[in-house]
Amino acid sequence: MPAAKPGRVRYSILLMLFLVTTVTFADRSSMSIAGSALQADLGIDAVMLGYIFSAFGWAYVLGQIPGGWLFDRFGTKPVYSLALFAWSLLTLLQGFVDVLPAAWAVATMFLLRLAVGFAGAPCFPGNARILAAWFPTAERATATAISSSAQYAATALFAPLMGWVVHALGWQSVFVVLGCLGLALSLWWLKGLHGPREHPRLQAAELAHIENGGGLIDLESHGARAAGPQWRHLRLLLGQRSLVGLYFGQYCNNAITYFFLTWFPVYLVQARGMSILGAGFAAALPAIAGCIGGVLGGLLSDGLLRRGHSLTLARKLPIVVGLLLSSCMVLCIYAESDAAVVALMALAFFGKGLGSMGWTLVADTSPRQILGLSGGLFNTFGNLAAITTPIVIGYLVSRTGSFDWALVYVGVNALLAVASFLFIVGPIHRIELPSQPGGGSAARLAASDSVS
Repeated sequence: MPAAKPGRVRYSILLMLFLVTTVTFADRSSMSIAGSALQADLGIDAVMLGYIFSAFGWAYVLGQIPGGWLFDRFGTKPVYSLALFAWSLLTLLQGFVDVLPAAWAVATMFLLRLAVGFAGAPCFPGNARILAAWFPTAERATATAISSSAQYAATALFAPLMGWVVHALGWQSVFVVLGCLGLALSLWWLKGLHGPREHPRLQAAELAHIENGGGLIDLESHGARAAGPQWRHLRLLLGQRSLVGLYFGQYCNNAITYFFLTWFPVYLVQARGMSILGAGFAAALPAIAGCIGGVLGGLLSDGLLRRGHSLTLARKLPIVVGLLLSSCMVLCIYAESDAAVVALMALAFFGKGLGSMGWTLVADTSPRQILGLSGGLFNTFGNLAAITTPIVIGYLVSRTGSFDWALVYVGVNALLAVASFLFIVGPIHRIELPSQPGGGSAARLAASDSVS
C-alpha cells in the first residue's frame, strides 16, 4: 500500500507568517514614507530625522536577547501574539503626535519609535522558531526565503498605498492605517497559530514528513523549553567562529536593508526630485525585485541541497552572488535618469533578496533547546545596523549635501558581508549543547568550531 502523501498545512502557517511579517515591516518602514513630509511639518533637519529613523533600532537591538529567551521559556504563540498587538497599538499612536507642540511632538515620536522597536524585537526569533518546527531541512531555505521576502513585499504593497495616503490625507494617516491593520491581524494570529503537534488539521503523514526531514516538531513542548536564562549558552554561541562570521555578515547585510527602510524614499524625493507619491511607486519596483530574488534564493539553496550538494555550498552560494549584485547600487552615483536609478536599485535589491539566507543559517546551526536565544543574539548583532545606518547616512547627507557617500557606505557593507561569509563562516552544521559544561561529545563538537 503506497504511503500517504503529506498534506499542506505547513504552507498555511507559512502564509500566516508571510502576512504578519509583511505588516511588521510596513510598520517598521512607515517612517520612511512619512519622513520627508514629517521633516517639513515638524521643521527638523537631516541629522534629527536620522536619529528618529534609528530610534526603532536602539530598542529593537536591546529587546532581542530578552525576546528570544521569552520564546524559549514561554513558547511562540503567547509571546508573538502580545508583541504583535503591542507594536500595532504603538504604531497607531504615532499618528497623533502632531497634536503636541513641535518640540514635544519630536520627542514623543522618538520615544514611540523606541517602544515600537522593543515590542517588535521578538518577531524574527519567533519566525525562526516557527519555521524550524514546521519545515524539514530540505524545505527550510525556501520557506525562510518566502517569509523573509515579506520585507520587500511590505514596500511593494504598502509604499505606493502609503505614498498616496500621505499625499491625500497627511503623514499622520500612515500610522493610523497600519496600526489598525496590525491590531486586526493580532487577533487572527492568536486564533490560527499552533505548533505541529497541536494543530487541529495536521494529518499524521505530514507530521511524519516534517519530523523525518529534520523539523523540530517538539520545539513548543514544555519539555523542550529553557528553564531560565543560561549565560553559559551565550558564551558558547559567541565562541563559535561560524556564528561570529554570521553575525558580522548579517550586520553588513542589514545596512542595505535599513537604507531601504529609512532613507531610500527620502533619497528619491530629495536627491532625484521625485514627488512623495512618485517615490512611493518607484520604491515598489526594487521591492518587487527583492521579493523575487528572495524566493529564488530559497529555491536555489534547497534545490542544490536536494541534488546532493553540501549544506555549506547550498546556503553560501546564493548569499555571495546576491550580495555582490547588491554592491552595484554605488553606480547610482553616475546614473543620470530616474529610470536608470530605479533599475540599478532593483538589481541591487534582487541581489539582496537572493542572499537573504541568514535566518535559514540560524535554523540550520542553532542548538534546538535555545533556538530563540540564538536567533535573538543573531538579530542583536544584525540590527545594530538599524542604529548606525540611519545616523551615519544622516551625517553624510548633512555634511556633504549629497547622497553619494551614503551609497558608497551601503555598497561597501555589501562587500564586507561577502568577505565575512566567505572567509569567516566555516562549514554549516548544527551546534549542540554539551550535556554538562565542559563535558561530553557535544561539547567537543561545539569546541571544534570555536574562535581561536
